[in-house]
Amino acid sequence: MKNSFVETIVGALVILVAAVFFTYIYRTTGLGANTGGYSVVAEFDHIDGLPMGADVRLSGIKVGTVTDQQLDKESYRALVTMNISKTVKLPTDSNAKIASEGLLGGSYITLDPGGSEEMLADGGKIIYTQSSVDIMGLIGKAIFNSGGK
Repeated sequence: MKNSFVETIVGALVILVAAVFFTYIYRTTGLGANTGGYSVVAEFDHIDGLPMGADVRLSGIKVGTVTDQQLDKESYRALVTMNISKTVKLPTDSNAKIASEGLLGGSYITLDPGGSEEMLADGGKIIYTQSSVDIMGLIGKAIFNSGGK
């Protein structure tokens, strides 16, 4: 009987530590958290390697996350929805492009603010976009075209 009680206490302690750990991870990474920001949509030709939850950065600082990816059935372009922090106001002529953290790194969206006096509202659309670069295609072209000269 005494052995069973000790095992129950140890099991409860393990569950408590796991709960604290997952709570800490959930809060520090912002997983599933709605930052109370506003939603902005951008349309790209292709978004190769851009995962859901990818960072949205302005001047290298995270200001939002990718919350949705859909295919526009009329234009066959990728529609990416981003949640931008409410403390960051973007001009209507801002630019969004998909960047890579390196050859093997992940992709993220970088924003370049425009000069317009008007700001994007919730549900606004970023018109000026640049799609991801196909690094493997560029490497292939460099390798196979370098012997021609």
